[in-house]
Amino acid sequence: MVGFGDGGGVCRAAAVRRMCPPADIPHSDAALLADCEVETFRAGGPGGQHQNKTDSAVRLRHRPTGLTVTCRAQRSQYLNKKDALRRLRLKLTKYYAPPAPPRRATRPSRGAVERRLTAKKGRAVVKRLRRPPAGDD
Repeated sequence: MVGFGDGGGVCRAAAVRRMCPPADIPHSDAALLADCEVETFRAGGPGGQHQNKTDSAVRLRHRPTGLTVTCRAQRSQYLNKKDALRRLRLKLTKYYAPPAPPRRATRPSRGAVERRLTAKKGRAVVKRLRRPPAGDD
């Protein structure tokens, strides 16, 4: 269980995180970067010597929420950082979004049930007629 609190039974970690309004997401890149830990590392993979010798990959960790985003698609650290900020904004928007309303169980209507059973009986008759006749051998 994620949040033990004071020994109470129910974990309220999910409810607490949803209470923060989405206005906490800064609009400027500089303000969002100030809330993040920025880590650069070698991207690896295809791309030759340039990608193998430069720290162009970027990992952003949002300190208030703990969300992490990594980007290593471009050869440029600047472009990777911009892309990581865009991805982080999307993640934060989903994180702060209100939860979906709970699903309500529904039952098929009486007419729908009757139509389905009538169709089943019709298919059974068709299949029964396909059988070879029962002969006395």
